[in-house]
Amino acid sequence: MSLKLRIQDDMKAALRAKDSARLSAIRMLIAAIKQREIDERVELDEAGVMATVEKLVKQRRDAATQYDAGNRPELAAAERFEIEVLSAYLPAALSDAELDAAIDAAIAESGAAGPADMGRVMAPLKARLAGRADMSEVSRRVRARLAS
Repeated sequence: MSLKLRIQDDMKAALRAKDSARLSAIRMLIAAIKQREIDERVELDEAGVMATVEKLVKQRRDAATQYDAGNRPELAAAERFEIEVLSAYLPAALSDAELDAAIDAAIAESGAAGPADMGRVMAPLKARLAGRADMSEVSRRVRARLAS
């Protein structure tokens, strides 16, 4: 079953269960997918849908951080719930050991020697780790590895 169909089925299930919070998060995701399809004039494939989900999760994380900083725990909790709903559509995250192994392999493949080679390492990692790791965390780890 494609990811888009799974999202549609989950929306129908949330409607039947009268789960308004989950329904709202799923409708927001469907709207973002449709908006991207309209903007780009294409039918999104699995990778495109996953990229949209990742973008929305990142936005929710940023918003939750801002709400925490602004002493608005109820809004932060709502954002975290949406993250939980959206994360169900992403593949399982890599463990720290798997992430470090992928970074080491990319550095070895690219022959990177220092921080100036960061782009040569990140390009293949971005394709390989899409949806399975937070790319800002990957970038931070690559930068630290290349600096030493």
